[in-house]
Amino acid sequence: MIVGELIERLGGELLQGEPATLLAGVADVTEAKELDLVFGETQAAADKAVHGWASAVVVPGDYSLSPGGRMAVIAAAQPRLWFARAAKLMAEPLPPRGVHPTAVVPGDAHLAEALFVGAGAVVGHGAVIGGYCRIEAGAVIGDGVVIGEHCRIYPRAVLYPGTVLGNWVTVHAGAVLGADGFGYVRDAVTGSYTQFPQQGRLVIEDDVEIGANTTIDRGALTETRIRRGVKLDNLVHIGHNCDVGEDVVIASQTGLSGSSTIGRGAVLAGQVGIGDHAHLGDGVILGGQAGVLSGKTLKTTGTVLWGTPAKPLRECLRELATLSRLARRKKD
Repeated sequence: MIVGELIERLGGELLQGEPATLLAGVADVTEAKELDLVFGETQAAADKAVHGWASAVVVPGDYSLSPGGRMAVIAAAQPRLWFARAAKLMAEPLPPRGVHPTAVVPGDAHLAEALFVGAGAVVGHGAVIGGYCRIEAGAVIGDGVVIGEHCRIYPRAVLYPGTVLGNWVTVHAGAVLGADGFGYVRDAVTGSYTQFPQQGRLVIEDDVEIGANTTIDRGALTETRIRRGVKLDNLVHIGHNCDVGEDVVIASQTGLSGSSTIGRGAVLAGQVGIGDHAHLGDGVILGGQAGVLSGKTLKTTGTVLWGTPAKPLRECLRELATLSRLARRKKD
């Protein structure tokens, strides 16, 4: 793409250079070469980028540019975000190539004309797959699963019956969507367990990315819902009947127990544990290894929450410091 086209699509101002400057991809400043786009978020970082080998750089809107130079310089309010969006626009999508001869696709499945189903993939009866999707090798799409447009299902991902995907959803390798939730009823007399019905559905809304080996359970009697824009890291588990709000980010090894809700824009760091029927408000931030007890409701405090049970970071640090002083005093 050319610089002028990117500015037209993403906004920004060309401070130096030509709108016709051709760009083929993005790179780190230290490894950039001709036809690459780089970025600098501070004056110092932008100065370094401007004197590199790239063909264009995106800099902060208040960047003070020295006159002269060969590079195209683009000013944007959020250079890193502009750079990421430009990278997405320049990434050439893989073309749809039809259905591989070793894929298993029954006659009652509904497949758009422009899509790709890879070697050894299995599509279930009555499944619906929209246009420009890619179902990679060995993926399994269960009976009646519905997949919107522009989705990519990576190798060996499994979508159980009752799973519904919106548009622009990415499911990375080994993810399992729509498996039975962990719900059992105990016989008070014998102590044996009987599975509570796990017959609900799993709904993944638009623009969601699901990391490798992540698992999301279907609802028990209703649904589990992952709302628009959610980004899940690898090795995340979400239990049945959970509702994860828009633009939530969840890092690796975090687990949500059944019937929990996460508000819009929340951030959960690695190894966070959420008890069942817990509720996190909009914008809540949980630091690594934080824990939320079952039935607890947390609202945003304007600070990171940490520890178990989760509480404001400063409060946790004060408690740790007090405990440390008491331990030293006892030792003395």
